[in-house]
Amino acid sequence: MQIKSFFTILLCFFGLIANAQLKNDTKSFVVVLDAGHGGKDPGRPTSYGYKEKDIALDIVLKVGNSLEAVPGVSVIYTRKTDVFLELRERANIANKADADLFVSVHCNAHDSQAHGTETYVLGLHRNDSNFKVAQKENEVIFLEKDYEINYEGFDPSSPESFIGLTLLQEDYLDQSILLASAIQKNFTETLKRKNRGVKQAGFWVLHNTYMPSVLVETGFITNKKEGDYLNSKRGKNEVSKSISDAILGYKSIVNPDIDIQKPPISIAVETANIIFKVQIAASSKKLALKPYNFNGLDVLSRQKNGKIWRYFYGQTKDYNQAIQMREEVVSRGYTTAFLVAYLDGDRISIENALKTKNN
Repeated sequence: MQIKSFFTILLCFFGLIANAQLKNDTKSFVVVLDAGHGGKDPGRPTSYGYKEKDIALDIVLKVGNSLEAVPGVSVIYTRKTDVFLELRERANIANKADADLFVSVHCNAHDSQAHGTETYVLGLHRNDSNFKVAQKENEVIFLEKDYEINYEGFDPSSPESFIGLTLLQEDYLDQSILLASAIQKNFTETLKRKNRGVKQAGFWVLHNTYMPSVLVETGFITNKKEGDYLNSKRGKNEVSKSISDAILGYKSIVNPDIDIQKPPISIAVETANIIFKVQIAASSKKLALKPYNFNGLDVLSRQKNGKIWRYFYGQTKDYNQAIQMREEVVSRGYTTAFLVAYLDGDRISIENALKTKNN
């Protein structure tokens, strides 16, 4: 999934958050927070008395409180109390809000003492364990009325049912991976939690949200030690901060609140062969680099990584101009577009790019 290449992009932007100034005409960055399960659906069973639905809700409310304190960020909750929601209701809430991000929070479970965190983006199951995690989360549809009609024959127990789920979300795959990687990085490096990785699996709720979306498994409540941690005030505070910090880091990439009238601080180094581009889309489809395929944009380029084609707009050595290029791309409808930088053809972090003579 080329996850490592995105870590460098994420790292460089975390330091920009404190200095970022919101522009008056900037649209709110809308985050939909989804506490998994609820009401008659308690979530994963555990012999230790923990309830996934309660832990997930407490974490989500704390994440929301942190985000709501940030100017320019709007938070919408799929639930703020212990109520049952159908999977399709959760997706509909995000879609009606025209959200920039969808983050669903859960706790994991296993018949062993497995532990650690993992964050999922939508994709085909790469192994049986990923399928089983998605299967358990998707089985909530059996608690819903008329699920056979509402989910059009979708069967959580059938791997074949998941193949079609990836098509609508593939345009958001890169952005989803960016956020998932940031969350896992915070869990691992800040909280010293076991990193089970960024994974792909067929979660129905991710399939039906039309924006970058992730599902966070915050840990195993079937593990006594980890369950104690997740159920504690300290654990909920730390986990929620890791998630909210990752969301703000992601926002600083795809929706930077940077005053383009002020040039970025630069530190001179020897090399200055830096090129900035705006990444506008990612897809498994190879598209012709024609304006009609990209909402009238020209000066296009593409690059293939694995099975995914990434599409870029523009090319400049000037960072301020790159910010303006991104604003033009956003005005054409690519609201999740973000900047990338290259040194002699190799992808580098924006932070390193800003330390060059030509910036």
